[in-house]
Amino acid sequence: MDNLTKVTEFLLMEFSGIWELQVLHAGLFLLIYLAALVGNLLIIAVITLDQHLHTPMYFFLKNLSVLDLCYISVTVPKSVHNSMTRRSSISYLGCVAQVYFFFAFASAELAFLTVMSYDRYVAICHPLQYRAVMTSGRCYQMAVTTWLSCFSYAAVHTGNMFREHVCRSNVIHQFFCDIPHVLALVSCEVFFVEFLTLALSSCLVLGCFILMMISYFQIFSTVLRIPSGQSRAKAFSTCSPQLIVIMLFLTTGLFAALGPIAKTLSIQDLVIALTYTVLPPVLNPIIYSLRNKEIKTAMWRLFVKIYFLQK
Repeated sequence: MDNLTKVTEFLLMEFSGIWELQVLHAGLFLLIYLAALVGNLLIIAVITLDQHLHTPMYFFLKNLSVLDLCYISVTVPKSVHNSMTRRSSISYLGCVAQVYFFFAFASAELAFLTVMSYDRYVAICHPLQYRAVMTSGRCYQMAVTTWLSCFSYAAVHTGNMFREHVCRSNVIHQFFCDIPHVLALVSCEVFFVEFLTLALSSCLVLGCFILMMISYFQIFSTVLRIPSGQSRAKAFSTCSPQLIVIMLFLTTGLFAALGPIAKTLSIQDLVIALTYTVLPPVLNPIIYSLRNKEIKTAMWRLFVKIYFLQK
């Protein structure tokens, strides 16, 4: 029975069978998407146009904002479109593309968070060596390596998952082609090989997490030795929200990957999926930039320039 027909499209689960609730979902998702879009585009524009922000820290921040725009665009627009058109399908190739880009951008998110934690470690713990260590050439090299390696990583996993045409079922109990749910539809042989590949990849994820924890441990140890209470509070307020987002991103992602696959779209599964797909792109502009004095000053200078140009 499993091999009778080849799947040509997948059916994604609707949030509700009631049209009004579907419209409400589409409106909320659209507002979230627009908030992420405006926040990240504003950061990209400010960092690009303001010469004072052409430093390693803001270079990586701009890369993260570009990444967040791509990351949230993989899942949310399609979900909004399906809700507004009262459709729940996605083509086979569309699902393959969604899985590929989700793999690429999720891994790049983790990689850039690791690089940014190392950048802050060098800046706070070894300030005299910062310019020598974080040169512009090295920053570009790290960014290019991160992007290329993550897209290559995504190609390996996606190619492995879809090397055999899915025949078992076409129902995905999530609002996008979530990787664990897609894996539940592939053959046992493909599932076993991909499970081993993901297990090996988890070592890399664990390595990134350990590097981030070591970096922040060193940062907090250095900050606690600062005599000024105001400086300590500023450093903690900058790093603590970032750690919260990192922990949410990793724990919910791992729980979704390793937990049981539900046969219906439950509130718990939905909240977990939203936590690692939608929350980081929305919160990152607030955590990394909108609470940053230099970014606020740069935004104010940009708005003043635009105002006087219009005059």
